[in-house]
Amino acid sequence: MDNFLEPRGSLTQRAIRSGAWVFALQITNRLFMFVRTIILARLLAPNDFGLFGITLLVIAALEVFSQTGFKSALIQKKENTNEYLDTAWTVSALRGIILFAILFFTAPLVALFFKVPEAKLIVRIVGVLLLLDGFANIGIVYFKKELEFNKQFIYQLSGILADVGVAITLAFILRSVWALVWGLLAGGVVRCIVSYFIHPYRPHIKLEMGKAKELFTFGKWLLGGSIVTFLATQGDDGFLGKVLGVTALGFYQLAFRFASLPGSEIGVISRVAFPTYSKLQDDIPKLRNTYLKVLKFVTFFAIPLAGGIFILGPEFTRIFLGEKWLPMVPALKILAITMMIKTTVDTSGALFNGIGRPDITFKMVLVRVIILAAIIYPLTILYGIAGTALSVLLGICLSIPVWLLGTFKEIKVKINDYLSILWPPLVGTVIMSAIISALKLLLGPFQLIAFLISTFAGIVTYFGFIFLAQRFSRYAIFKDLRFILASLGIENRIKT
Repeated sequence: MDNFLEPRGSLTQRAIRSGAWVFALQITNRLFMFVRTIILARLLAPNDFGLFGITLLVIAALEVFSQTGFKSALIQKKENTNEYLDTAWTVSALRGIILFAILFFTAPLVALFFKVPEAKLIVRIVGVLLLLDGFANIGIVYFKKELEFNKQFIYQLSGILADVGVAITLAFILRSVWALVWGLLAGGVVRCIVSYFIHPYRPHIKLEMGKAKELFTFGKWLLGGSIVTFLATQGDDGFLGKVLGVTALGFYQLAFRFASLPGSEIGVISRVAFPTYSKLQDDIPKLRNTYLKVLKFVTFFAIPLAGGIFILGPEFTRIFLGEKWLPMVPALKILAITMMIKTTVDTSGALFNGIGRPDITFKMVLVRVIILAAIIYPLTILYGIAGTALSVLLGICLSIPVWLLGTFKEIKVKINDYLSILWPPLVGTVIMSAIISALKLLLGPFQLIAFLISTFAGIVTYFGFIFLAQRFSRYAIFKDLRFILASLGIENRIKT
């Protein structure tokens, strides 16, 4: 455990160990949230999820449009940042107070806009999260800056356990959206408290305008990027809730939640990659090599996960969520492909931010927003939530040229580098999907046992193909995985 608990060794080894903690956190989070979602989907109605989704959408909008980018600026700065902490915390606390006040007084307008009177009280109560986040200990930013993700694991896990425990307990008692509300609020309270136990820094009220301006110089592009990212990722929710109603939004958001598993599980590597890229920004060859390794690792897992969700989505929905959720399946299949492409492209976000070029990320997401705004209305009217999902897919696809041009110019990546990394998981996923489709024909209507057999057969097929691909190409993913295990101190233990 010493290899995990202390951030020592080379930068690569520290990054790998940090990545292990981030991955462990995300897997733990998803396991708990998966159980919570399955239970709540059985106990609550799609309308409850839609109503809760509206609340989260409004809060996310306020947070994004007031984003300072100070925390990312503190991580990106190479010099000592201790003298900036009090100013950053003071701005964060003031922002939390102002946002809570705005949310409290505009809650009736939100309820009126979406035509759901119940949203008024829910929005006001959940708005307390903005206060809690604003007053959290700014010292926890060092967990990411210094690659101490073991401490970040403890900090985040505390909130996850509180959220899941309260939500599931109250779901059995209340059978309403309030189970989701109180669970979310419990998680925020616990995280705020734990932030002061887990890091020794104690912030003080102090506002130095010079330092705030310096941090915002970097953060302004993150603000712009956050705004367009919000419009690209949440604009479809807001539009759908307004045009098709809360129930349709509930279907869409749950479909999006499951379809985004490849991005959320594997894409967490970017949390480690950002500070790592920042430390390598003056060494382009090493930076390029590191980025390509991250891309290889991400796509090795993300592409087959997306393929599995696409091919097994209907069976998963019927077995685990129930027949009432089947209307979300067409959107789920489209969003699975969308998230596969998005996860691949989004590996560059941490890269561009790490080298001080967040403007490229901004431009990339801006393309998504423009395309989404242009086509979401006609496609949604024609095809419902599946049309909304299709508009998101087209927006992602048309942002690919910005990603390619940015990496070509900044770190000298070649198109052959991408092709050599992407073809094995893509071909392996196609073969895996064909095997699962054949089993679906043979086994007939899926029950749980048939679902598990097909899933296992798909996994074996994919890894078998990758093993063969390594023998006839330079796609040495298993070699990279062995290096990761060695850096974690696991491989030697296995041999022993």
